[in-house]
Amino acid sequence: MVYHNTRSLACRAPAGAVPAGTELVLRLLGAREAERASLRVTRGGRKEEIRMRRTDPEIFEARVKADGSGLMLYDFAYETADGSFFYGAPEDGLGGEGQIAKKPLPFRITVYAPDYRTPEYMRRGIMYQIFPDRFARSAVPEKTGDDMFVHEDWDSRPILMPDGETDNTARDFYGGSFEGIRLKLPYLKSLGVTLLYLNPIFQARSNHRYDTGDYTKTDPMLGTEAEFERLTREAASFGIRVILDGVFSHTGDDSLYFNRYGRYPSVGACQGEESPYYSWYTFKHFPDEYACWWGIKNVPTVNKADESYRDFILGPDGIARLWLRRGASGWRLDVADELPVPFLRSLRRAVKAEKRDALLLGEVWEDASCKEAYGEVRCYCAGDMLDSVMNYPLREALIAFLTGQSDAYALARLILSQQENYPVPFYYSLMNLLGSHDRPRTINVLAGKSFEDLPFAQRAEARLTKEEYELGKKRYLKMLCAVCALPGTPCLYYGDEAGLWGASDPWCRGTYPWGHEDRELLEGVRGILRFRRDREVLQTGFLNLVVRDADRLLILRSFEGGRDAFGEAREDESLTVEIDRREG
Repeated sequence: MVYHNTRSLACRAPAGAVPAGTELVLRLLGAREAERASLRVTRGGRKEEIRMRRTDPEIFEARVKADGSGLMLYDFAYETADGSFFYGAPEDGLGGEGQIAKKPLPFRITVYAPDYRTPEYMRRGIMYQIFPDRFARSAVPEKTGDDMFVHEDWDSRPILMPDGETDNTARDFYGGSFEGIRLKLPYLKSLGVTLLYLNPIFQARSNHRYDTGDYTKTDPMLGTEAEFERLTREAASFGIRVILDGVFSHTGDDSLYFNRYGRYPSVGACQGEESPYYSWYTFKHFPDEYACWWGIKNVPTVNKADESYRDFILGPDGIARLWLRRGASGWRLDVADELPVPFLRSLRRAVKAEKRDALLLGEVWEDASCKEAYGEVRCYCAGDMLDSVMNYPLREALIAFLTGQSDAYALARLILSQQENYPVPFYYSLMNLLGSHDRPRTINVLAGKSFEDLPFAQRAEARLTKEEYELGKKRYLKMLCAVCALPGTPCLYYGDEAGLWGASDPWCRGTYPWGHEDRELLEGVRGILRFRRDREVLQTGFLNLVVRDADRLLILRSFEGGRDAFGEAREDESLTVEIDRREG
């Protein structure tokens, strides 16, 4: 039987992603019966077939240079006395040992720019995500409109506010603010947090603020631009950087730019073609039919190829650079896969020109080395677009493992695939999130009680039993151990460490339970984060995995040969973390 395994140096050397210019050696083993063999390569849209040479009675070999950047695809064709055969990647696309197939899937190699660098603080850091309206406030806010609701009771549950177009307009507010966050910086420091990721802070109509009203201004309920700058300065004094949410694929309909309701003094796109913003949007029938994000009318999409919009976001005085000047350390890009490749490349150049170590992190839910979006396959880790991405695949794999939906073998397979497909700078900068504002609280999911089977309006009253909560809590600590043992940046979603629970939006966006924290859980989280913070081998060490059995995975981190994964000098060291999903 012929054999090729992408994780065996006998079959492919060097292993994993490679810088452009690297010479690759690719071998087909066990090929005694083959009379001839070819390597079929696709790169940059070009296909070529390379005749392989026999180097051993069992082995065919080809050498090929990894030029350009992006994905390089390959498979094998060979002939025996019985006919012609093809050999390619396994059906799940996760690499490793291949298979014979009539129409084989190609193996993949990520080729990246030799000068690809990502901010060093990502590989060493601990991130904390805050939904700004719900983390901390310094005062009860004033009501500024008739179509909003203000919670005087910080500990009350979020409410639904439907309007006929959507199930929830997200117009209930608690008044979380920059000042509230600033006052909690000592708490964040005690967790070991080094990066704060804030959901959108710009002026908007909703509490989530993904419907941007004015990119140049902070939302008044959060505070002023001066208060934001004070927050970033004081955070820096605690060793904490602030990362902002960049929502550049769409704006709000109630915005300076679209002005659907005429609430802004500007001439918005809805006022006609004389508006300077008219070309930003695509009207199917003016003014009431227009392109919008996922069909949601209150978030019209923007034309990212429009020159005036590009200059507004990407120009020398554009939004991307403006907020870096105001103290931010980078951007998390909302729906990054809906931003065109030229836009992302220009955004990277703008951000890095303004602040060399600024972070550019993308929301990409799948394998970022081969994400298919809008009819093209995109490789986000070639060094020309993003520093890294949110690691949703790891989150889903860990949840599946801990809840018994998969086993340690499947978990290891996903981890090894990411290690293989992602360049070291990208891999060690992954945002390894446990929870997020887009999903039910992680304790719920780990307890097997997301409440997604309930009608939307009934989820507000759904509760975990004591037994379910305790199960979710135990599994959460195991999940955190795994995330802290793997390369990348562990990321907590605010309040998870204190025991917050709830169904999906809006109930996963409750307020932080100040004074009502689960102290046992909080101290467990703090201890795990401290363990990672104090051990550099967990930050930049090499990774190896050992599957003990279906229930247990060993994560091995090490400095080997006097160096770490980035080639920096280290004394040899090793550390092993066992993730055992069995209860008790």
